[in-house]
Amino acid sequence: MATLRLTAAQALVRYLAAQRIAIGDEVVPLFGGVWAIFGHGNVAGLGEALFAARETLPTFRAHNEQAMAHAAIAYAKAHKRRRMMACTSSIGPGALNMVTAAALAHVNRLPVLLLPGDVFASRRPDPVLQQVEDFGDATVSANDCFRPVSRYFDRITRPEQLLAALPRALDVLTDPVECGPVTLAFCQDVQTEAFDYPEMLFEERVRRIRAPEPDAREIEDAVRLLENAKRPLIIAGGGAHYAGACGALTDFAERHGIPVAETQAGKGALQFDHPCNAGSVGVTGSAAANTLAAEADLILAIGTRLQDFTTGSRALFAAQGRRILHLNVAARDAEKHGGVPLVADAARGLAALDAAIGLWCAPPDWRDRAEALRRDWHDAVARATAPTNTQPPSDAEVIGVVDRVLGETATVVCAAGGLPGELHKLWRARGPNSYHVEYGFSCMGYEIAGALGVKLALPDRDVVVMVGDGSYLMLNSEIATSVAMGLKLIIVVLDNRGFGCINRLQQATGGAPFNNLLADAHHVAEVPIDFVRHAESLGAVAEKADDLAALDAALGRARLADRTAVVVIDTDPAKTTEAGGAWWDVAVPEVSSRAEVGDARRRYESAIEHQSLV
Repeated sequence: MATLRLTAAQALVRYLAAQRIAIGDEVVPLFGGVWAIFGHGNVAGLGEALFAARETLPTFRAHNEQAMAHAAIAYAKAHKRRRMMACTSSIGPGALNMVTAAALAHVNRLPVLLLPGDVFASRRPDPVLQQVEDFGDATVSANDCFRPVSRYFDRITRPEQLLAALPRALDVLTDPVECGPVTLAFCQDVQTEAFDYPEMLFEERVRRIRAPEPDAREIEDAVRLLENAKRPLIIAGGGAHYAGACGALTDFAERHGIPVAETQAGKGALQFDHPCNAGSVGVTGSAAANTLAAEADLILAIGTRLQDFTTGSRALFAAQGRRILHLNVAARDAEKHGGVPLVADAARGLAALDAAIGLWCAPPDWRDRAEALRRDWHDAVARATAPTNTQPPSDAEVIGVVDRVLGETATVVCAAGGLPGELHKLWRARGPNSYHVEYGFSCMGYEIAGALGVKLALPDRDVVVMVGDGSYLMLNSEIATSVAMGLKLIIVVLDNRGFGCINRLQQATGGAPFNNLLADAHHVAEVPIDFVRHAESLGAVAEKADDLAALDAALGRARLADRTAVVVIDTDPAKTTEAGGAWWDVAVPEVSSRAEVGDARRRYESAIEHQSLV
C-alpha cells in the first residue's frame, strides 16, 4: 500500500482539503476554510500544516475564539448545513472560549469542526502552560469541557488515531440526524509526530447529505390524521430549510389549503406575504399563528424540535383532542409531545404525503378564518412598525425603518435579548436567505461574529446586524475582522442602556428593576458609551441617528459605504410589541416580601394548569 509520511497535523489538513460536497449538480469543497487563533498547542503543529495548505484550505484570523466559532457556525447555517468550517485554538483559555459556541452549535444542530490544542500526550513537560491539572484523573484536560456539547468527541493521542477519528468526525458533521459540533482535542506533541499514512486516505471524497424516504406505514398513519383533520396547521422549522424543502412546503400548503406558522429557525420558509403564511408562532408569535395553533386539531410539525418558545411552554396547542404529526428526519424529535412520527427528509416526506392525500384540502371555513387572521396580523405589523414622534423610538419602529430601507436584499442577523422576538413577529422575510436569527441557544455575542460567517457564505447579499448595546459590548471584536477581510456588514446598534429584555421579564415576574439597566446597577457613575467612536476605532464607518428620519438616511449611506458601517440609535427599554405573543413558563418564587411577586406567583400557578404533560 502506498503511503505518505506526514505529521498528524499535516495529515488532518490534507484530509479536510480533500473533502467535497455535492450540492445539486455542483461539487464544491466541503470546508470553506479554517478559523485560527494560534497559541502554544497549535501554532507549531497545525499552524505549519495550515500554512502549507493555505491555497487549498484558506486560514482566517479572528480576534476571539468564541467569535470565530460563531462565524463558522453561521457559515454552515447560511449554507443550509451543506458546507462548513473548522476552528483551531491554543490549549487553555483559547480552547475554553469555544465551548459556548460548541453548545450553540449543539442546540441548533449545526456542523462545526473544533480543533483545540491539548496537553502533551507524552506528559514529559507536565504541567505545561495553561494546563488544567486534575489530581484525581490524569487524563483530564480543559478540553473535556467539550464532551457534553459535542456530538462527537475524541482526543488524538497518537498520529495513527486519525485513521479512525477523521472518517467518524465527517460522518457526524454530514449526517442530517447527528449533525452538530465535532471536537478533536489534538495533543500538541502528537500534531508534530510523523506517521506513514495510506495515500488513499487523502483521495478526493464527494459527500452527499442523506435524504431518507418515509416509511409507507407511517405515510398511511399521516394520511389518516390529515383526512380527519378539520383545523390543520403546519409549523415549519429549520428542517424545512436544511432539507431544501421551502418550495415543496409552499406548494403543499397551497394545494391543500393549510395555513403555515414559522419557528425562529423556520422563518422565511414561505414569503411573508404568501396567502398561507400566518406568521411566527409561539411566545414571540403572531396573533394569527397563535390563534390558529390554539384552535388546531392537527399540528403538522415539519423539521422542528418544538421547544418551549414554539409551544408556549406546552400550553399553546389547546384544542381538545388535538394531535401532532411530526415530519422530521430525527426519530427522537418525531416522538416528542406524544406525537405521531413521520421520519423522513422534509422534502421527500412532503412529496410522499402530497401524493398520498391526493385532492384532499382543508375545509373552506378554516381557510377563510386563517386568511382573516392573516390580514388582521399584517395590519398589526404595519401599526407596530410605523414611525411615531415618540422619543426614543421602540425596537419595532427601528425594525420598520431597517426593513423598508434594506429588507428587499438583506439577510438580517440577530441572536439574543428582545430583538429576536420583535424580528420574529415583525421582519418581513422575503425568502429562505433573508432571516438568520440564532434563538436555540439565544447567545449574546453571536450577532456580529455570526454575520461575518453569513457574509462569507452569501457574499452577494447585504448582511444587516441588529444588535442591542448589551450584546454589542459582550463581543464586538469581529468588526475589525470584517474590515480587514473586506466583508462588509451593516450593523444597527439599538442602545437601550442595558439589558432591556430581561429588565422587562424581571418586572413581569414581580421583581424590582435591578442590575439589568445600567441605571439600576451598582455603580459610582453611569458611563456614557460612545458606540460611534468605538466602532470607528475598529475600522468601521459609523454615525449616530437622532431619530427615525435620520436612521433612514444613515442606512442609505451605510449601504453605499466601502466597508462595514455602524449606525447607532437610542431606543426605549420598556416598550415592546403588545400584539401577538404567548405565555412562557418562567418560574416565580413561591414566597417573597414583595407583594408584586405574590401577585405574579398566583398568575403563574393559574397558567401552569393549562400546560400539557406530554
